[in-house]
Amino acid sequence: MNKLLVSAFFLVFCLSLTHADVKRTPSGKPDLSGFYDTGTLTPLQRPEFLGETEYLYTWVANLINWAAEWAYEYAFETTSDPDREAPPEGGDGNNAAGAGGVGGYNALYIDPGNHVSEVDGKVRTSIIYDPPNGRQPAMSEKSQQRMAVRYKSFRHENTGTATWLDEDGHGPFDGPETLAPSERCLISFGTTVPTIPSLYNNFKRIIQTEDYVMILQEMVHDARVIRLNSEHLPEEGKKWLGDSVGRWEGDVLIVETRNFFEVNGLVGADENLKVVERFSLNENGNLNYDFTVEDETAWSEPWSGRYTWKASDSKVYEYACHEGNYAMGNILRGARLLESEWKSPSEITEGAE
Repeated sequence: MNKLLVSAFFLVFCLSLTHADVKRTPSGKPDLSGFYDTGTLTPLQRPEFLGETEYLYTWVANLINWAAEWAYEYAFETTSDPDREAPPEGGDGNNAAGAGGVGGYNALYIDPGNHVSEVDGKVRTSIIYDPPNGRQPAMSEKSQQRMAVRYKSFRHENTGTATWLDEDGHGPFDGPETLAPSERCLISFGTTVPTIPSLYNNFKRIIQTEDYVMILQEMVHDARVIRLNSEHLPEEGKKWLGDSVGRWEGDVLIVETRNFFEVNGLVGADENLKVVERFSLNENGNLNYDFTVEDETAWSEPWSGRYTWKASDSKVYEYACHEGNYAMGNILRGARLLESEWKSPSEITEGAE
C-alpha cells in the first residue's frame, strides 16, 4: 500500500512538473505573450554547395556567432566621418538596396541578427527543411514575371534619367499604385506570413487572450490579429497579412492563414497563398516556430521551414516607416521632371545628324 501511495505521489509530482515546464495562462494553455527576436544568421535557403547537409558542426556555428558579434561591436565603436563627401549624383552604382547606393544604410542600421538558429539542440544550415535540399521549389514563370513588374520601382537602376520611357509596359513611377508596397510602407520584406527574418527590425511582441493572439511586428509596425477557434472570412475578405485562424492542439498553437491580397509581403506569392504555422513554447522561454507554405500558382510544390524565436527583454518601439507615403509627391514630381528632360538614344542620334 505504501509503495502504491509513493508511486501515485511520484506520478502526480512528475505531471505537475510537466505542466509547469512553461509559463501558462489561467486556463492552462502555454502563455506565448512576450517579446521575441526573430533575427538569425541562418539563411532561409541553404547554400547550394552544401547540398543536403542539414546541420553545421558546433565549432563552425560558434565561429559564425563570434564573427557576427565582433562585427556588431565594431560597427558601434566606429564613428562616421562628418567631413566625408556626398555620394555621387545618382548613387554609387550599388543598387542592392534599391536606392542607387546613396548612403542611406550602414552597418549600425542593419541588424539581421548575431547568431545562427539552434533547433532541438542542433544548428541548421537553412531555415527551410522541406524540400530536403533546403531551398524553395521552382518558381513559376508567371510568378517571376509578376515579381519583376511589382518591384520595378524598387529595383530601378538610378541613373538620374528617365530610362523607363524606352521600356515596354508601365513605368516604375507612373503613379502611387506602381510603387512597390515596401516603398509605400504598406507591407515589407519583414512583415511576411510566414515570418521570415529580414535585414533589420526583427522584433515581435505577442499578446494572448483566450480568444485572440496578436503579433505586433516591429517592421512597418503591423499588428497581426489571429482569431482562435473561429471560421475564415469569405474569400472577399482579403487582407495584406491574410486572414489568420488558430486552434490549440495540445501545447501547440496551429494557425492557418489564407485570403491574401495578390500583392503581399512574401516574394513570389499571390492571392492563392496558404500558410500553416505551428507555435510552441520551450522550457527556456524561446518559441519554436514551424511553417508550411503552399501556393500552387507560385511554386511547384509546398515548402516548409523552422527556426527559433529567441525570448528578449527588449521592447518593440514604433517603426515610423513613412518615406514612400510622406515623400511620394516628391518621388512622382521628380519622375515627371526627368521624363520632361528625357531624350531616347534614337533622338540623340537624330539630333547629332
